[in-house]
Amino acid sequence: MAAAAGWRRPGLWAAGSLRALLPTRLFSHGSNLLSESSNAPQATFFSPLQKVMLPPNTFQGKVAFITGGGTGLGKGMTTALSSLGAECIIASRKIEVLKQTAEEISSKTGNKVHAIQCDVRDPTAVKNAVAELIKVAGYPDVVINNAAGNFISPTERLSTNAWKTITDIVLSGTAFVTLEIGKELIKVQKGAAFLAITTIYAESGSGFVTPSATAKAGVEAMCKSLAAEWGRYGMRFNVIQPGPIKTKGAFSRLDPTGMFEKKLIERTPCGRLGTVEEIANLATYLCSEYASWISGAVIRMDGGEYVSMAGEFNDLRKTTSEQWDMMEAMIRKTKGS
Repeated sequence: MAAAAGWRRPGLWAAGSLRALLPTRLFSHGSNLLSESSNAPQATFFSPLQKVMLPPNTFQGKVAFITGGGTGLGKGMTTALSSLGAECIIASRKIEVLKQTAEEISSKTGNKVHAIQCDVRDPTAVKNAVAELIKVAGYPDVVINNAAGNFISPTERLSTNAWKTITDIVLSGTAFVTLEIGKELIKVQKGAAFLAITTIYAESGSGFVTPSATAKAGVEAMCKSLAAEWGRYGMRFNVIQPGPIKTKGAFSRLDPTGMFEKKLIERTPCGRLGTVEEIANLATYLCSEYASWISGAVIRMDGGEYVSMAGEFNDLRKTTSEQWDMMEAMIRKTKGS
């Protein structure tokens, strides 16, 4: 699965959403998205904006390389970068999907989007893809490791091949891309902003997605390590941990019956799922010169879901007013005795 980190893709696009990312559109509060994804009353306080937040031409003259760029979050981030002036190169295994996405985005933004076939699990394929990237567009200023894979399964049912498939894509693939591009940048003394897309359970761990949790945690450790080591070469490394974002690819594998979506919304304090555009805005900021002093950061963007699950007494939010009255009366009685 091309890039399923947690419950993202880890995207639910409104009509005309590709155009919504272009700077010419006024801000929108995405009411269609809310009506489709949530009935929680508090969601109206947290309406998603659907426009790039950075000034036009922020990435003019810049080159951006995005793995898993043909669909979901990768497509959203590519669209945002392209709308802000970047020349984008998207990579994944499915070249036809890439070509279609590249043509679609380029026709809307007016900027070049190139498609390069690459299986990130194969170091030779990565080396060839990076050589082609440099040939067609030059050395990248932005590198986004977005390609991933995931599925739900009891860990005891996993074969060694199943484990290897996920960890090869997520951890090894991210490392192969990062190291190959990083070494080339060091040779020519050029800096760049690297970004990895992980998941909130990379921090906590999670049952039933153990290979993904393990691999994503490794990606975060690698990014923090390289932020410390390669800053001297002009490179920054940051991570986004998306919470639940509904996309066809991720949810078809992680929530095939649709039973889990309601629970996700119920336990998220903001009362809704996230949107691709919101992640794209954070990604473009972290990769821009506006964030030139941010490196080694792991930023959670999940509507409060992580802290909602973490607090021992958070389930008390389900307590009714009458139940609170009863408990307070019992406490007063106990004090009196």
